[in-house]
Amino acid sequence: MGPGSANPYAGLVRHLRATWQSGRTRPLEYRVSQLEALGRFLEEKKQDILEATALDMGKPSFEAFFTEILLCKNELNNTLNNLSYWMKDESVDKNLVTKLDSAFIRKDPYGVVLIIAPWKYPIHLLLVPLIGAIAAGNCVVIKPSEVSKNSERLVAETLSCYLDNDCFAVVTGGVQETTRLLENKFDYIFFTGSPGVGRIIMTAAAKHLTPVTLELGGKNPCYVSDSCQVQNVARRVAWGRFFNAGQTCIAPDYVLCTLEMQEKLMPALREAIVEFFGPNPKESPDFGRLVGDKEFQRVRALLGSGRVAIGGQTDEAERYIAPTVLADVLPSDPAMQEEILGPILPIVVVANMDEAIDFINARPRPLTVYAFSSDSKVVNQVLERTSSGGFCGNDTLMHFTLTSLPFGGIGNSGLGKYHGKFTFDTFSQKRGCLHRSMGLEPLNSPRYPPYSQQKLGLMMAAFEVKRRGICTLL
Repeated sequence: MGPGSANPYAGLVRHLRATWQSGRTRPLEYRVSQLEALGRFLEEKKQDILEATALDMGKPSFEAFFTEILLCKNELNNTLNNLSYWMKDESVDKNLVTKLDSAFIRKDPYGVVLIIAPWKYPIHLLLVPLIGAIAAGNCVVIKPSEVSKNSERLVAETLSCYLDNDCFAVVTGGVQETTRLLENKFDYIFFTGSPGVGRIIMTAAAKHLTPVTLELGGKNPCYVSDSCQVQNVARRVAWGRFFNAGQTCIAPDYVLCTLEMQEKLMPALREAIVEFFGPNPKESPDFGRLVGDKEFQRVRALLGSGRVAIGGQTDEAERYIAPTVLADVLPSDPAMQEEILGPILPIVVVANMDEAIDFINARPRPLTVYAFSSDSKVVNQVLERTSSGGFCGNDTLMHFTLTSLPFGGIGNSGLGKYHGKFTFDTFSQKRGCLHRSMGLEPLNSPRYPPYSQQKLGLMMAAFEVKRRGICTLL
């Protein structure tokens, strides 16, 4: 008896597959109706979303509205505005033999797909992939994170009231339930989380040869050159690092700068933190909390790296860690060994830009590289000489807000891209299609045996692709 026969989710997956095979999800009208239903969910459950994320991690309503509602609506409206165009067959170039035929790329749905979301942005990182999966015509199993339990409950109890339950299902639970869920054959898996769990997902997917998108994380370097407007840098870096109490996979994870710049940045960062959160951030309604006790303890342990130059206060009962800046951090320190996902910003001193670039390139490729400089040549040097999933010059997080840019990692930080049309493409199987005429059979005779030199000559004339601009002397 195989693992699937007694699997608690086998029946659910089978039911979704039967619906998908019936063709229900394929028409444009159906996809639009389900996407519009998601829009109603975002509108009608707005207050519930703000409350759930506030309970889960003290997320300020401004931050929750911006990331969990507004950016999701942008994704939704961009998809609804363009879906009929994205779905169209794409014509392609043809050779001499197929000039009279139809050659095109059909965007087929994969079938039954699985989306596993994390706790950091529990609504956004669930709905944005879901929008693309629905737009592409798939049936979907949605697995919200059990860590952000209030958001999980909200999704589990209310999403089914908006979506077609024959095509879309929410599965809840922890590691054990996810492990059993992954024993089933899915046609695509979209996972957001840590590289360690990403490997487990990929291993499970390999058993069924299921393609995956892995949105992982990592340590995003932020190089600050000696020539920059220090106050502007401090505010933009502090905003990116302390947004959502640092629980953001694209947050600047550490700063690379010279000793001289560290001395200039420190008072500017202190000023920015007071400007944002007041003299006691613990009392600020605009500063969040760690999502759970385990996360709190893990992040608090990182405070032993370098020296605490700003902040450092903690309150276990509230899962509060103050916005903290660590100075003179060594590459061997604990804060440099793992993704921080908390309100701590280490500063690592380097001699110059070349050393900063070498430092970045000696480590696993990050989700984002940040570079600050008043000299655009410096920003371009960092862009050209490093590799990462994304890049943002002279700001933090803002590249994430554009549906026109692909978002995703490379290497250790992930596999695959999404946002806007890239999400639709991720959940669409590009099917190469050629539709030929039943007649005109004499045109095919050169390819049939018996072969001859003359036939080969005709085939070359009909099929050969020549390089442009090169004159061949016969």
